[in-house]
Amino acid sequence: MQIPPGKKIYFSSDNHLGAPTPAESLPREQKFVRWLDLVKKDAAAIFLLGDLFDFWFEYKTVVPKGFVRVLGKLAEISDSGIPIYFFVGNHDLWMGDYFEKELNIPTFRDVKEFTFNNSVFLIGHGDGKGPKDMGYKRMKKVFTNPAFKWLFRWFHPELGMRLAQYLSVKNKLISGDDDKLFLGDQQEWLAQYAKRKLETKHYNYFIFGHRHLAMKIPLSDTSTYFNLGDWISQYTYGVFDGKEFTIQEFEATKTN
Repeated sequence: MQIPPGKKIYFSSDNHLGAPTPAESLPREQKFVRWLDLVKKDAAAIFLLGDLFDFWFEYKTVVPKGFVRVLGKLAEISDSGIPIYFFVGNHDLWMGDYFEKELNIPTFRDVKEFTFNNSVFLIGHGDGKGPKDMGYKRMKKVFTNPAFKWLFRWFHPELGMRLAQYLSVKNKLISGDDDKLFLGDQQEWLAQYAKRKLETKHYNYFIFGHRHLAMKIPLSDTSTYFNLGDWISQYTYGVFDGKEFTIQEFEATKTN
């Protein structure tokens, strides 16, 4: 993709809408919609890198209640011709084809390579990558097993959603949340994953979420790992203007 003059590509991750309660999540959803309204003015594309919802499960004819504001805004932006790309995170790993059919938003379940203005990006949510995250890696094998998903569908949505939302908020093993402490350039496991990928192919940028910490770690003179942070306490996002990638904070002086 060649980015037209005056346009930018935007990246965000880890909204966890719906947590810890719909009422407490609503101000964050409204803030994110304001951000979408802002970036649509000059966006060449928008990348959502997972965990938009704290829990999401699609039955054949039922999707979770709520999130009307953000879903409507995404539909509006997509309908206007601005491409949106969604990467499934560990909290919305049961995403089906709803985004693709209803919103015309492609959905990816693993990392994917993109090239913008001759800069090569490797983009993904980041869960299950690198040498750690072992508890989640074991749990993911269970959750993504077709038999487990089939059994879960037999729960009445009222019971299934309540159970899953409770576990998502309360159980760190399922949420995949690490301690929100910077581990150091050499210990951050997504940076280690990126370094191993560089052994087989060069990438200018590795863009991930999942860690809930905005960070920038140089990997070489021409390659950098970025984590986008979150929309729970940091409200950070990524911007690529065709030449440089930066992490920015939305409405830094406001509380909502």
